[in-house]
Amino acid sequence: MMKKISSAMVLLTFSFLSSQESIETDRPDQTESASLTPKNFIQIESGFLYEKTGDYSEKFSHPNILWKYGINDHFEVRMITELSSEKLGNETFSGMMPLTFGFKAKLTEEKNVLPKISFIGHLTANKLSSKHFETTYIAPSFKFLFQHTLSEKWRMGYNLGADWNGETPDATAVYTLSAAYTVTERLGAFAEVFGFLNKYRKADHSLHGGFTYLISNDLQLDASSGFGISEISPDYFISCGVSYRFSTE
Repeated sequence: MMKKISSAMVLLTFSFLSSQESIETDRPDQTESASLTPKNFIQIESGFLYEKTGDYSEKFSHPNILWKYGINDHFEVRMITELSSEKLGNETFSGMMPLTFGFKAKLTEEKNVLPKISFIGHLTANKLSSKHFETTYIAPSFKFLFQHTLSEKWRMGYNLGADWNGETPDATAVYTLSAAYTVTERLGAFAEVFGFLNKYRKADHSLHGGFTYLISNDLQLDASSGFGISEISPDYFISCGVSYRFSTE
C-alpha cells in the first residue's frame, strides 16, 4: 500500500514539474518580455556586461541584477541593482549605480493577431548610489511591451517607451524589436535592433544577438554580444548571465 502511495506521489510531483512553464526573462536582450514572474515566485536575473565606446571609454557591469517578485497573475514588483566600473580616459570610477524600483503589469493576453501587452514603470533614486554615480534628479522610465507568437518556433517582441537620465529634464525615446527562435527545448536564439532617440543628440542605434540555455525550468544561462550602428553608439558590447527563480510558498 505504501509503495502505491509513494508511486502516486512521485507521479503527481513529476506531472506538476513537467507542467510548469519554463522561466521567462527580461535578459539578455534589450526587449523586455511581456510575461510576468509567476505568483509568489522570486526571480533573480544577473549578468555581466563589458562595453567599449571609442578609444577612451569603457564600462563593466559586475554584475547588474534584476530582482522580481510576482504579486499575482497581473502584477510584479522589481528592483535593479548594479555594481559598475567606468573608464574615461586615464580615470576609472567604480561603485554602485543608483537603485531602480518599479513594476510590470499585464494589460492584455495574446489573441489572434493582437499581441500580449504589458507595461513597465521604473523610478531611479538619484542619491541611493555611490557618490560618483549620483544624479541631479530622480529618473523615471516606462515601456509598453508587445509580444507575438508567430509559430511553435518563432516569437517576436517589441518595446516602445521613454526614459530620463537624471541629469536633464529631457526625455529619450526608446524602441526595441526582437525575433526569438526556439532551436531545441533548451536552446534559444535571438536577434534584435534597439535604439534611443533624443532631439538634442544624434540617434543611437545598435544590433544585438545571442543565446539562452535552460538548465531546468527555473534556471537559465545566457550569452550575447552586439555593436553600434550609429556614430555615438558603443563600438561593441559582450554580456553573459544567469537567471533563477524559486517559490516562496
